[in-house]
Amino acid sequence: MKRKAKVDINICVACGCCVKVCPRGAISVPDGINAVIDDKFCVGCGKCAAECPASIITLEEVYHES
Repeated sequence: MKRKAKVDINICVACGCCVKVCPRGAISVPDGINAVIDDKFCVGCGKCAAECPASIITLEEVYHES
């Protein structure tokens, strides 16, 4: 099973901390409102979740790739 990061867009404040620590460049803040995670590049390492000051990024198990 793989893990992927998910951001709660309802409470993300777009601080950018996750963007700075993502080793694969999978996270961006394109609209300045909340972070967006590109599942194609996310490897589920958890660095973004550990760095998020609001603790709103979680790692979820992915059972299949779509």
